[in-house]
Amino acid sequence: MKEDTWWKLVAGTGLITLSLTINTIHYLIFQDAYHIFIYFVGELVFIPIEVLVVTLIIDQMLESREKQQRMEKLNMVIGTFFSTTGTPLRDRLVRADPGIGVLRQRLVVSDRWRKNDFVEIKAVMGNNEGCVAMERVDLDAVRDFLVKNEDFLFRLAENPMIFKHESFTDLILALSHLTEELKGRDTFSGLPTDDTGHLAIY
Repeated sequence: MKEDTWWKLVAGTGLITLSLTINTIHYLIFQDAYHIFIYFVGELVFIPIEVLVVTLIIDQMLESREKQQRMEKLNMVIGTFFSTTGTPLRDRLVRADPGIGVLRQRLVVSDRWRKNDFVEIKAVMGNNEGCVAMERVDLDAVRDFLVKNEDFLFRLAENPMIFKHESFTDLILALSHLTEELKGRDTFSGLPTDDTGHLAIY
């Protein structure tokens, strides 16, 4: 029998025994089985309501609080990733985006901007999928950077908390695969088109 099951069995048996003992003492002192029965039925009537309060209200509140705490911890993990790896890597790759010049001009914020301008640029950023021209990417520098942060990415992939965030999980897995692909090549000069296209997928 599992230790947790054994503990619950012992606790349940102890509580039932304690209840029977107290009621027996009550009967021996007052010789009043009628009131014991009345109190028993009265408590029995309220058990469904108590179950409702405990399981559907209190339990839901505790679960919501626990979920919020998990999300706070997950946000800390994501923030650490972007500050150490994600943002520096993005800066290396964004230079190879042929359309970054036009987007950069749109992102110049001035004191004349209004709320609608921010809403518009947010929509533009949301619809911008980005495009990396592989011939503009310094793959040697990218490989060195990823290998340098490989242990950090591996520890992130081992963290069960990141699986609560599907898109972030996909990002970590894609970077891990890209690191392995780059490590598997001695040189990046004269790569076939198919090979370059395969690397661009990540």
